[in-house]
Order: sequence, then structure tokens, then C-alpha cells
Amino acid sequence: MTGRPSPPATPGRFSAASLLSVTRHYQFIDYATQGYLVVVGALILFLGSDSVTFGAVLLAAHAAGILGLHALITAHRAFPDWRSLGFLRHFYPILMYAVFYRECEALNLMIVDRYLDRSFIALEERLFGLQPSVRFMEAFPSLAVSEFFYAAYFSYYIMIVGVGVALYLQERQRFFHFIAVVSFVFYVCFTIYIFLPVIGPPVFYVPIPGFSGQEELPFYPLQFPPAVRSGIFFRIMQLIYRYFEGHGAAFPSSHVAVAICTLYFTWRYFPGRRYWHLAAVIALCFSTVYCRYHYAVDVLAGVLTAAVVIPLGESLYRRIPGPSPGTS
Repeated sequence: MTGRPSPPATPGRFSAASLLSVTRHYQFIDYATQGYLVVVGALILFLGSDSVTFGAVLLAAHAAGILGLHALITAHRAFPDWRSLGFLRHFYPILMYAVFYRECEALNLMIVDRYLDRSFIALEERLFGLQPSVRFMEAFPSLAVSEFFYAAYFSYYIMIVGVGVALYLQERQRFFHFIAVVSFVFYVCFTIYIFLPVIGPPVFYVPIPGFSGQEELPFYPLQFPPAVRSGIFFRIMQLIYRYFEGHGAAFPSSHVAVAICTLYFTWRYFPGRRYWHLAAVIALCFSTVYCRYHYAVDVLAGVLTAAVVIPLGESLYRRIPGPSPGTS
């Protein structure tokens, strides 16, 4: 297909043509990732100079990330046979999830100067007449019940890896599609965390730096039943959260939103496993409350986020296909 050549851009002036020439090898996931880096970097630059610890370091890291990703994309296009470049080119979003998630903790008081948990606790009380994240476990403190829910919560990681690997083995393009939409859901959640800092039920039992008046909360410090603490999956999740959890990233539940996103791809490409996966996602939704990681409203917000962001990600993915990512 040929057409009229675009007129040359005026030297020294920004134009859409010049932007397209720079990003001509980009795919939707690259625009989404670069966009996230730019937006958060701009927030740090203009709003975080006084409130963000190591703001200059984070700003430099975002600038390095923008330039580094562009260099990676360009290098892979120039040397498509290099397996190491191919791996980084297609898998880099997965390598960045944990980094972006932990960064939210450093940024979650940048715009709002306090955690919003008191308002969420009051909302739970108005909606349910109690605190589901406290009473659920108290009502079912047995080892069997707790292990079921902690295993359901842990299944979140299996869903991401399992669906990803299955799609990679089935058809590479479907795997790239999966990574693009899942990453978009993550980025939207991470952005919301910066504007709505909510810690979640850990405020009832873990000392939170910067949380004023935590000792006045009715369930602080909250104890876990001995049977629950003896479980293997309880201990696994305690270990994971000790090293990877970031405060202020509860609303909406990214566990719920991303789990629903993985279900979307199972429903589409693996019809024989649809209902097993659906059951696992439903169990995970309840587990986020039982295991005291999320308020019930976080779960509802996670479902709503998935319902809005997955179709939006799908639409953008199809409108911005970019060059074929290949099979390397």
C-alpha cells in the first residue's frame, strides 16, 4: 500500500510525524509502559518535590526507564536474531510489575497527605454493619478453612504464570496479547494507588509508619487464630508480603482485577477450563477479605476496574497493533 509522503517536519519543532518516526517499532504494550513512566514521572516532577523521599532518584529512574525501553525496542528491531534481546523485548513488562508496585508505596502520600483507611473503615461499617475483613476469619478460624482461602489467594500467582505459559505454548501472538492487556490493568491500578492511598485491613494488626492514630482503631492490634497461623499457605503468604508488599495499594484490589483478566483469556482460549478458573477467581475474591488483605469494597472496586479496563485495553490493543512482535 502506498500513499502521499508526509511533509518533512520543521526543524526544531515537535510534530506527530516526528513522534511516529521515533515510535515506529512500538506496540501497544510499549506505548502503555512508556505512558505510565511519563505520567508518573511528571507527577513526581511537579507534585512530589517536597513530599517524596528520593524523588530525584525516582525521577532519574523513570527517565532511564523511558530511554532504556526505547533503546531495547530499537535494538531488538535491528538485531532480531539475538535471543537475549528477544526475551527482554517481549517479557520486560513482567519484570517491571514488582518494581512499579513497590514504587507506589513511595508515592502514595504524594498527592493525598494521609491514608484514607478511616473513611474506608467507616464505609464498610455503613454497608455491612461490621468489618468483613475482621469478622470473616473470626467466624471460620479452622485450619482447613484458612488454608483453603490462603491457597486461593496464592493461586493469583499461578493464574498469571499458568495462563501466560499456556498461551505462550499455544500461540505466541496470544501470549503477547495477554501480557499487553494484563499490564494495562496493572498500570491503571498502580496509577489509582497514587491518588487513593489505602492500606487495607493490615492497619488493624501491623504498625504502619505515617498512619496517625492507628492505636485508636477498634481492632488494633488484631490477633490471628492459632489454627490459622499454623497453616503452610498462611506462612507462605506471610513470607511473600514481608518482602514484596507495599503499603497504600489496596483500592482497588489489583489481585481481583488481574485475576479476572486472566479468566478473560482462559474463557476465550481454553473453554474446557473456564469454570475451574471461574471457581478459582471467586474463591480468590473471598480470600482477599478472609485473609485480611483487603476491605470488601476493595474487591468490589477490583471487579468494577476489570469490567471497565479490560474492554478498554482490548480496544486500544486492536487500534494500536504496531509491528508484528515476531516469534523470537
